[in-house]
Amino acid sequence: MKVRIAGGPEEGGLVVGNAYDKYGSSNPIVRRIMAGFESALGELVSRANPANIHEVGCGEGYWVLRWRREGLAARGTDVSPTAIALARENADREDLPPTLFETRSIYELRPGRDAADLLVCTEVLEHLQTPEAGLRALQRVTEGHLIVSVPREPLWRALNLVRGSYLSTLGNTPGHLQHWSARGFERLVSDYFQVVAVRHPLPWTMLLCRPRPRPRRR
Repeated sequence: MKVRIAGGPEEGGLVVGNAYDKYGSSNPIVRRIMAGFESALGELVSRANPANIHEVGCGEGYWVLRWRREGLAARGTDVSPTAIALARENADREDLPPTLFETRSIYELRPGRDAADLLVCTEVLEHLQTPEAGLRALQRVTEGHLIVSVPREPLWRALNLVRGSYLSTLGNTPGHLQHWSARGFERLVSDYFQVVAVRHPLPWTMLLCRPRPRPRRR
């Protein structure tokens, strides 16, 4: 499935969408890395067995459109009007309704409107000034499971340096404001959710979570 991508423009000081087409890349290394990410994500989605999916930070819509083709009820939101415009174009090319995609910040998520059996939020939290606020927003709308992923540091930056990218920023990808080790990210998310599975597709940390049980009233 070929999707149009944004190319990594800045909106409001944030780098939005995908800087390059990592899903359609012909580079064998990129293809192998993405195969690992897709395998881990596919496994966790299957484990969650969701009735419906809301992807928060859906970018140009690659995963939502893929899940729809697989028969899953999926939709997406993203803070970027540019990315959502492209997602709607990509949906139209797949003969799917553009209304599957809406422009919305993670901080604006609210119960009812944005709730879903499975929330997916991959490669988003590292871009936030306040990731804790983002996790609290996800708490409000996660009914069954949540899948979150971020780059695994310092491995992410080291791999960038090895391939000669972003040398002036010591391998930091533009727009990445937060940097977590695998254990550090799991500790952070555990403050808000119950982590039920951890995967390490190179070079990411990916978690499958459930809402924390509410204490019983006496």
